[in-house]
Amino acid sequence: MTTGFGLDHLPYGVVTHQGRRIVAARFEDTVVDLAALAASAPSGVDPSVLAGPDLGPLLAAGPRVWADVRSWLQETLAGSSAGRIPLDEVEVRMPFAVADYVDFYASLHHASNVGRIFRPDAEPLLPNWRHLPVGYHGRAGTVVPSGTPIVRPQGQRRPGPDGQPAFGPSQALDIEAELGFVVGVPSTMGQAVKADAFADHVFGVTLLNDWSARDIQAWEYVPLGPFLGKSFATSISPWITPLAALTDVRAPLPGQDPEPLDYLRVAEPAGYAIDLEVVVNGSVVSRPPYASMYWSPAQMLAHLTVNGASLRTGDLYGSGTISGPEVGQRGSLLELSWGGTEPFTLDDGSTRTYLQDGDTVIIRATAGSITLGEVEGTIHPR
Repeated sequence: MTTGFGLDHLPYGVVTHQGRRIVAARFEDTVVDLAALAASAPSGVDPSVLAGPDLGPLLAAGPRVWADVRSWLQETLAGSSAGRIPLDEVEVRMPFAVADYVDFYASLHHASNVGRIFRPDAEPLLPNWRHLPVGYHGRAGTVVPSGTPIVRPQGQRRPGPDGQPAFGPSQALDIEAELGFVVGVPSTMGQAVKADAFADHVFGVTLLNDWSARDIQAWEYVPLGPFLGKSFATSISPWITPLAALTDVRAPLPGQDPEPLDYLRVAEPAGYAIDLEVVVNGSVVSRPPYASMYWSPAQMLAHLTVNGASLRTGDLYGSGTISGPEVGQRGSLLELSWGGTEPFTLDDGSTRTYLQDGDTVIIRATAGSITLGEVEGTIHPR
């Protein structure tokens, strides 16, 4: 059986089964009750880090424990079918409590497209963009697991002819296809995390959809940046892929010019060869490549903490929209419809610029032989 969830993957999550909340790993079309398996097959793994109620204890345990749990799990599952529960008998839950949420803007192609849309007669990139990973601080309390309904947000929009801002449901509801990075080991306030310490703190990755109300965002973001146009919902996959599963898909970054400042330099600047797919109502509308990103996840982490901001277990930071150089690789509807001026067509013949009520968006991805857990959301009317 080849599902992309074999022994080389084994993502972690939380499920409920027969009224019990379980910290689990996904293996093929089953989930494994990790605490029960550790208790019944002792191997030096401390069952308490797998006892839940979510992934928090495992995240906080650090790289040595992460490696020990993974090795034990691979060895155990290779020789036994004990502890497996059919996937269709469980309900997936939020895998960890999000402590803080930061979203970056790390794609050169996305940032350039946005600049051309909104500043067609000016340089697409603002002067700071090639010098630092631009980001904003999001809202942890509205990060939700895949499948959670997304209620159309409402808010103020640009003034009409009468000079007064409009108010009501967003008419430009968008998606952003991203990769999220889940922090396990915290850091001390006042001490920056070096770029080469990325794997000492980050446990794994998850697919992320940063839902965006472009019309609300356009009116509010000057001079302080995104707020209500972003904070209403961010969806993540319920399955967290450990960094160890991505070792074989590490990919060098495209060249950075100018050379970053010292705190952003790493010995081997790298991202990951992860290929995403954006699906709207069953139609594949985009295939963004993560390998095309300009700023690496290690550089984003270093910048996030360079001012002395501390990490906490359960922190989540997003890559920002992943877009490649081709039209079919754009990771937002803003880009696909070129600011709402160029509708695109779905397989059923209908067209879209932005999302309509009832639309379902699925983001999925592959990384070599593995398949990341997908993230899905359906738009509900206000």
